[in-house]
Amino acid sequence: MRRIHIRPAVPLIGLTALVVVGLLGCGRPDSAPPSSGALPEPAVTTAAAATDGEPSAPPSRPTIDPCSLVSRSEAERLAGTRLEDTVPVRETCTYTGPVTGPTAQVEVFVGDGAKKFLDIERELGHELRPLAGVGDEAYVSFEAVWVNKSGQWVSIRLVRLNDPAENRKPLEDLARTVATRF
Repeated sequence: MRRIHIRPAVPLIGLTALVVVGLLGCGRPDSAPPSSGALPEPAVTTAAAATDGEPSAPPSRPTIDPCSLVSRSEAERLAGTRLEDTVPVRETCTYTGPVTGPTAQVEVFVGDGAKKFLDIERELGHELRPLAGVGDEAYVSFEAVWVNKSGQWVSIRLVRLNDPAENRKPLEDLARTVATRF
């Protein structure tokens, strides 16, 4: 005689209930997506007036448009190829090479991002040479240049598939030009 075991449906019912409750929790009415379908705009903050007689924070430096520091023709000369239109995002401006090639990209960073890029290069032990006579402080590597003028940092990074030593002189020349623009 053959025995047939029938499993109780209780575990299956419990698992189904957990899945249904989990799915219902994801669609709460108070977490409706924005009606336009776009991402919410970042909040703009301003310095509040000082209270209790304390001095207010020093005013922030004027914002420099990174795309105004390096023109498209200068970026193309640096990259050695035609480049697409700029893609500005906050304190950066990026010129990319055409999808058909060759590989090339010029990135311009302004502010804290430029300084952080330099700090990371130092931490990694990459070769950085001081660049005399450019801004208050300047450094150059085989792929990038950093310029500090009046406390404002600017960095220009070049991505190319060539001998990196070929990039140093053009980067130095562009750094000298950019330092006069801010």
